[in-house]
Amino acid sequence: MGSTVTERDLTNEIISAFPAKAFSVGVEDRKKALGHFEKLGLPTTKSEEYRFTPITKSLLKNSNWNVDNSTSAIASIDEFLIEGMDASVFVFINGIYSEKLSRIIHSPSEVTVSSLEKSLINHTKVVNRYFGKFSPSESDSFAAWNGAFWQSGLFIHVKENVSVEKPLFILHVNDAKQEHVQVQTRLLAVVEKNSSLSIVEKFESTGDHPVFHNFCEEIVLAEQARLEYCKIQNDSGKSIQVANTVIHQSESSKVDTFTLTLKGEIVRNNFSIVIDGENCESHFHGLYLLDGNTLADNHTVVDHKKPNSFSNELYKGIMDGQSKGVFNGKIFVRPQAQKTNAFQSNRNILMSDASTVNTKPQLEIWADDVKCSHGCTSGQLDEEALFYLKTRGIPHDTAKAMLLYAFALDVLVPVKNEQLKSYLDGLISSRLHKNL
Repeated sequence: MGSTVTERDLTNEIISAFPAKAFSVGVEDRKKALGHFEKLGLPTTKSEEYRFTPITKSLLKNSNWNVDNSTSAIASIDEFLIEGMDASVFVFINGIYSEKLSRIIHSPSEVTVSSLEKSLINHTKVVNRYFGKFSPSESDSFAAWNGAFWQSGLFIHVKENVSVEKPLFILHVNDAKQEHVQVQTRLLAVVEKNSSLSIVEKFESTGDHPVFHNFCEEIVLAEQARLEYCKIQNDSGKSIQVANTVIHQSESSKVDTFTLTLKGEIVRNNFSIVIDGENCESHFHGLYLLDGNTLADNHTVVDHKKPNSFSNELYKGIMDGQSKGVFNGKIFVRPQAQKTNAFQSNRNILMSDASTVNTKPQLEIWADDVKCSHGCTSGQLDEEALFYLKTRGIPHDTAKAMLLYAFALDVLVPVKNEQLKSYLDGLISSRLHKNL
């Protein structure tokens, strides 16, 4: 693809490829999403929402993002597992669900899990009620692209009054050893009244060719449902990842989320929590540890639509090398959402002169009986604290890693599973001791 090709050319190329796909499920919804994609087009940095994140420019460097490459030589996933975590494992290789590599320990009486393609046929009532209803395909180009072209996905359904004790571990491995890879995946999870679920999602890639992974997730919580959700992004330096995740909460539901971003060329997280019931609780944490030329952009929304609810958002970043961090966090408190408590904080440490961060916390309130706050900080490591540790005989690099670890530690509060928390703690500590 030459340098004269524009984002509109790429948009048209993607649209023109749709008929040849001959999709057999969700055809009408796909056509509707394709219409949104055609209207929106791929975003440029002239768009306020993608001002600091040139995803389309990076996509234009590579030709033919309509490629189908579901084949892979990956025969084992052991190196990507979380040691000690007792969980069912659902594996996607290059965007296609692999029954062979997946390992299921949960019984069907606990939770229904199946490929989204099969679920559109076998679980039609529940899937049709929620699928595509919360994904922002009318306003976000990548959500619309995914809505038209998704290849595979997972459907999770927990019936009423069921506590799913062990996590569901969803592993995405993109194998780019032979050629560049384009992946479009979906997740729909429905947790019914007074039930609970834990989801751990991990993204890995292998090989030296570029990867583009575009995925959408809709998670629906009924009354008094509880969700623990953890996302680990650990792709290669040539990977572009765009995630649209929406969690919809009903009355008295509770959510604990944590997102860890480590690697990738560009990582864009559009993460929204919609609080659509009274007495809800949401803890919304994230950490990005960046080096090299990685760009990580977290766009978050917490939308309080009903009264008497609580949300606490804490995102932290550590940038080294020539990496770039972007944080745009919005809190909406609607007129009817009185007695809302909503808090947001974004804190960043820049480890090099070439690293940057652009942060924009936003708070829009249309109710008068609320307690809300937001804020952001960006700076360098505390030199006085570093000097103090060195005077106690601690080597410079070790002292620096200790301070960075202390800075990052509290983002792990929403993680309740001890094996998962231990794994994340080790992952963060190891990364920091290697100076990112």
